Amino acid sequence: MKKAIIALEDGTWFEGEAFAGEGEVYGELVFNTSMTGYQEILTDPSYHGQIVTLTYPLIGNYGITAEDMESWRPHCAALVVGECSRRPSNWRAVMSLPEFLESKGLIGVHHVDTRAVTLHIRSRGAMKGVVSTTDPDPDSLVEKARRSPGLVGRDLSTEVSAARRYTWPGEHAALDRFPLIGPEFRAYDRLLGSGVARPAKPRRVAVLDCGVKFNQLRLLARLGCEVEVFPNQTPAAEILASRPDGVFISNGPGDPEGVQTTIGILRDLMRTEVPIFGICFGHQLLALAMGGRTYKLKFGHRGANQPVLNRRTGKVEITSQNHGFAVDLESLDPEQVETTHINLNDRTSEGLRHRRRPIFSVQYHPEACPGPHDSTYLFQEFMELMDGRRPS
Repeated sequence: MKKAIIALEDGTWFEGEAFAGEGEVYGELVFNTSMTGYQEILTDPSYHGQIVTLTYPLIGNYGITAEDMESWRPHCAALVVGECSRRPSNWRAVMSLPEFLESKGLIGVHHVDTRAVTLHIRSRGAMKGVVSTTDPDPDSLVEKARRSPGLVGRDLSTEVSAARRYTWPGEHAALDRFPLIGPEFRAYDRLLGSGVARPAKPRRVAVLDCGVKFNQLRLLARLGCEVEVFPNQTPAAEILASRPDGVFISNGPGDPEGVQTTIGILRDLMRTEVPIFGICFGHQLLALAMGGRTYKLKFGHRGANQPVLNRRTGKVEITSQNHGFAVDLESLDPEQVETTHINLNDRTSEGLRHRRRPIFSVQYHPEACPGPHDSTYLFQEFMELMDGRRPS
């Protein structure tokens, strides 16, 4: 194994060993507290431009499976863990975590004090960093971290959005363009499930891909929707020309204020009566399109056990989250926009609903892959809006 150094812009650095990959990469150092789901985290486009530290001490013990991919490829800049398991025990596994990272040219570092890394970020906040197996000088790496671009103001969403429009699951448009682990990848078809009530007339859903996760598309398809995915800079006129019954705005990476083109598209879509549902990055974009503001959180919300209060029902939902920016609650006009959900840890915005138009969104991930299923009802509410019914 090669020595690896993780250096941060504030001068702090940590030493470990590279269990996969080599070279030098830059990104914002963040942490995720989930106990499982490292494959979904690696392939979640929302982690684009980030060095991900996992707090659970042993990672990789169930390997990599065909069914658990959340996009066509891994997106994070590098992975940092306490210890990597090289021998997976899982009948579904097709390769080990180190093999997967190696095949994608991604650096994996372990034998790092991830507790110290996490405590440092919680105290000082997420910050720019660099991971290197080639430069042994911590002072040199700290300076490189300081000069790296960071996330604020950058349009990372367009970098992970689809290159062209496609249907799901019919075309599987990118399977041949971005082969991953062989024919087993087509096992996604099985995840559409059976026994789900299908409407007499399929609902047509246009998905604005800001960094969409596959499980969002799977759930829409399981609910009987005809799903067409559009790149995040597709003009509203082209989206509306497909005659959708509803528009879904996906999750995505980075600063929502960096994608002004997409915000303008949403303003155009909001002038119609087409129902709109946004998740995570989509929640932030809708808030901006409604005249609100967003801001960067100190260290973000990344984990599978975040408590959220549904103010409409009084119930608490345990949610899966991954975001480093938040909506400024005070920036939204209460006459136009209702705050429907609140994070119980820090009272930040977790959901909104337009008072006069069929538009709503949540900051967390109701598709829950991995994570709890408390909030999957939101997809059913979207179905009801498309059927012309206002959810209670």
